[in-house]
Amino acid sequence: MTETLHSPARAFGADSPLAYLLDLADQASGAPSDQEQRDDAETAAAHHVYQAYAYSLAGAVDAVAWQGYPAVREAGGRRWEASAVAWLDGGLWLHHTLRVTEADGASDVLTLIVPCTCGCGYVDIGLDSEDVLIDILTELRPTVGRSPHDDRDPLDCASVKTVPYIGHIGSPGSWR
Repeated sequence: MTETLHSPARAFGADSPLAYLLDLADQASGAPSDQEQRDDAETAAAHHVYQAYAYSLAGAVDAVAWQGYPAVREAGGRRWEASAVAWLDGGLWLHHTLRVTEADGASDVLTLIVPCTCGCGYVDIGLDSEDVLIDILTELRPTVGRSPHDDRDPLDCASVKTVPYIGHIGSPGSWR
């Protein structure tokens, strides 16, 4: 059997009742679009910062500073939840996502991404509270926002030097 199967041509108009009903079915499937995921990630990040970091980050990071990204899927499931990042200047970033588990539900995860003093990469620092943030910033102040380590010992550098392979997004070691 050498027949090739083709998708049938659409036998109805774009403004027909059937087209309307099929669009409703797509919307009811419950899967948010990439743009909805981006918007939700930005909103969740801004909300978390305003609630949990009211005396520090909320005054420094505007709600519109967040850039959302959709969830990364691999083999039919989610590998990472949707997330948002905010540029803090000087090479520092904030990254926000939700950690979703059956036992705990959704919890906010805020990470400060800091360049290394050697210039070879970045170090990610999990932020649990405003007090932890202030402690980290106090440690980073002498190095002007760089993650300190002994430059004489290359093994002392804990920075991430390459971008990890993320399924279908790119090949290992590439950005996209």
